[in-house]
Amino acid sequence: MKDIIVDDLQNTVEEFLIRHKSILDILTKIQESSARVNRAVAKSVTECGCLKINAQKQEIPEDATIEDAHKYIKTHVDGELCDNCREVLETEIGNNIFYTIALCNTLGLNFYDILLKKDKELNTLGVFNML
Repeated sequence: MKDIIVDDLQNTVEEFLIRHKSILDILTKIQESSARVNRAVAKSVTECGCLKINAQKQEIPEDATIEDAHKYIKTHVDGELCDNCREVLETEIGNNIFYTIALCNTLGLNFYDILLKKDKELNTLGVFNML
């Protein structure tokens, strides 16, 4: 069922992407949408205040195992998104996904297959995937 939803989304993006069909337009729209996601997070901190960032050096005990890392690594985010900031971020992340799928379409890639490949890679390599 999930593959049908993702495939439908990919087909819809193909149908509705008209104005920014050039690969150059798509690449710059991905970059712009990523910047808008970053800006929306920043605004949730600086304008709304629903989130706070409390960043500091990550401290992991020397005797900690890689499996224990989750206990010590922090997100540096305090608070929760308010309804308005959540809606803005969902929209901006959705736009970013739209242009990422548009890039897939332009290059003949299947977005669902990419998701499956990444999921398999993560499950195969586990915590060692991102080291």
